[in-house]
Amino acid sequence: MNLIGNWNYPTSVRFGPGRIRELAKACASIGIKRPLLVTDPGLSSSKMIADAVTLCREAGQSIEVFDKVQGNPVAKNVADGLAIYRRGEHDGVIAFGGGSAIDAGKVIAFMAGQIRPIWDFEDVGDWWTRADPDGIAPIVAVPTTSGTGSEVGRAGVITDERTHTKKIIFHPKMMPRVALLDPELTLGLPPGLTAGVGMDALSHCLEAYCAPAFHPLADGIAVEGMRLVKDYLPRAVKMGSDIEARAMLMAAATMGATAFQKGLGAMHALSHPIGSLHGSHHGMTNAVFMPYVLTFNRPAIETRIERLAAFLGLQPSFEAFHEWVLALRREVGVPHTLVALGVPLDKADLIAEMAVVDPSAAGNPVTLTKEAARRIFDHAASGDLA
Repeated sequence: MNLIGNWNYPTSVRFGPGRIRELAKACASIGIKRPLLVTDPGLSSSKMIADAVTLCREAGQSIEVFDKVQGNPVAKNVADGLAIYRRGEHDGVIAFGGGSAIDAGKVIAFMAGQIRPIWDFEDVGDWWTRADPDGIAPIVAVPTTSGTGSEVGRAGVITDERTHTKKIIFHPKMMPRVALLDPELTLGLPPGLTAGVGMDALSHCLEAYCAPAFHPLADGIAVEGMRLVKDYLPRAVKMGSDIEARAMLMAAATMGATAFQKGLGAMHALSHPIGSLHGSHHGMTNAVFMPYVLTFNRPAIETRIERLAAFLGLQPSFEAFHEWVLALRREVGVPHTLVALGVPLDKADLIAEMAVVDPSAAGNPVTLTKEAARRIFDHAASGDLA
């Protein structure tokens, strides 16, 4: 076993109902006087954005809203936001919304003082050292879903429109300085989206826990994150106004992203190309792949899964955990197959090729070859769990 690791948990998190009212103070605490609020078109006309703008203006902060961020954000979204950031002489970013808006906001803040193109900072080797750290603007993150955990992450996922490939832009200073986790902001999420983002949080915790790197801190966080999803995701899907369930899922999402600095795996490696090629919801795509990837990885993770099952109050066996995953998917409305999710099957070979070079593939506990990725894809397409 390799007993060497590098561990980071520095974001200041302000958690609890009503904490959004501290937005202006959070900006001031890290020196932001002219924030650019980055969000998506569906959220920009909402009361929560209007209230956020009012809070900042009443505190004397000159705030502007940029809302041209699509789901699965592309480089043009970043470029357009960056132009507004520079034109408005902003000094920091409020990344406000779901994972797409937060990722885009973080990358806009990262690129604020860079002179090289965005793809020079892809998460490959030590490419992050090419960046000027003094040119990275401070970030306050405000999540409105409970899935990606991007509010505590050191990277943003952006699609390269030229190749339809999701790429990870990474730098340690891209991590938000402050995250406001207010579960009241998630009360309006519909059941289907609640299920998708909740399963995304579960996939982060589960793949981090199964990754082979040595990181006992991440393991502990991941295990507790999975317990929170187990106990509270069905409640939040059934009763969207359940503030306790919403709060616990928000915590689980942040825990998943904190844990996956240890690594991810084949769920994400396969979901990323499908999302970039077909626009499927990332969390729901991970959820579809989950039982098939577990089966593929079983030889390497069975003992760990037995311990996890015991902690979750299940029979301490791989079979019991696997059956719980299937039952949870049914309960919250996750499709059993890629076909039921609406994913076309005609690009299976391309998806397999893209999966094995995705950065997430390196963390899979069983080596992910193109043949293996295609086999998992085929099983997820047909529903074959053998």
